Amino acid sequence: MAHLSVIHLLNWRSEFIRLEGAYAPATMRAYYADVTLFVKWCKANTLPPFPATPSSVSRFLEEQSQEKSISTVKRRLYSIRKAHQLLRLPDPTTDQDVFLTLRRIRRSKLSRPRQAKGLTQDYLQKFIDVQPDTLLGLRNRAMLALGYDLLTRRSELVALNVQDLLFREDGTMKVLIRRSKADPFGQGRLAFASHRTTRLVEMWIGRRGPEIEPLFCPVYHGVPIDRCLSVTTVKRIIKSSARDIGLPEAEVNAFSGHSMRVGAAQDLLTKGLDTAAIMRAGGWKSLNVLARYLEHAEHNVWT
Repeated sequence: MAHLSVIHLLNWRSEFIRLEGAYAPATMRAYYADVTLFVKWCKANTLPPFPATPSSVSRFLEEQSQEKSISTVKRRLYSIRKAHQLLRLPDPTTDQDVFLTLRRIRRSKLSRPRQAKGLTQDYLQKFIDVQPDTLLGLRNRAMLALGYDLLTRRSELVALNVQDLLFREDGTMKVLIRRSKADPFGQGRLAFASHRTTRLVEMWIGRRGPEIEPLFCPVYHGVPIDRCLSVTTVKRIIKSSARDIGLPEAEVNAFSGHSMRVGAAQDLLTKGLDTAAIMRAGGWKSLNVLARYLEHAEHNVWT
């Protein structure tokens, strides 16, 4: 058994290659990180990671729950499950003891999910105005405006290519968002940008040049680089903009990479759109998720 455990320990990374292309890159990174963490934890506790026992998985999850959210703990569990499935080993995560451990953790963390602060229209204008008069500043203005108009997730925003844009005769723009978290098979959804946002995107493309395929790309020392941005760039732009307009640090920390999506949805509600229209605009599948986004805007609707 010890010999087989060593073989599986050496093989788990190569087995994960089978998942490439079937899951989003972010999901793959999470799987690798979670299983790597579990393997290191098992080594520190002189326990075999493959096959793991229900007892070791339960202990690992309990320790993780001391500092991590329930969603992170559940993701760790799914990653361990996937590793055992790929190695064709008995799955310890389906054991009743693991199930009870997860229930205990969930009940001990009875709290509302933390909701990102909405980057509503008032904030958006200030964030755009504070950008420097440089190529990098122009890119940031176009990204902020487009992310808000399209209600994008940050991964959707950085995944856009120039070919996804259709500039219309009326001065607006139609955008095909090809793949998202809620659309893993890439059927896509159509979204539309305002005149102002379309002008900013046109100016950005004109300044950085049409030969670069990703719509938004890095800019180093004033030179555009032909590659995609990372999703963390979106979060960094939002937080740095909040800081630059003079918001207190506690308020800066409340913004996230989701803030454009949250703020745009809240603005649509205050303008009188119903939830069905907002779900279509943002590509939501779950009414519960949208309800969390909108709850902070409801006061403005009913007062």
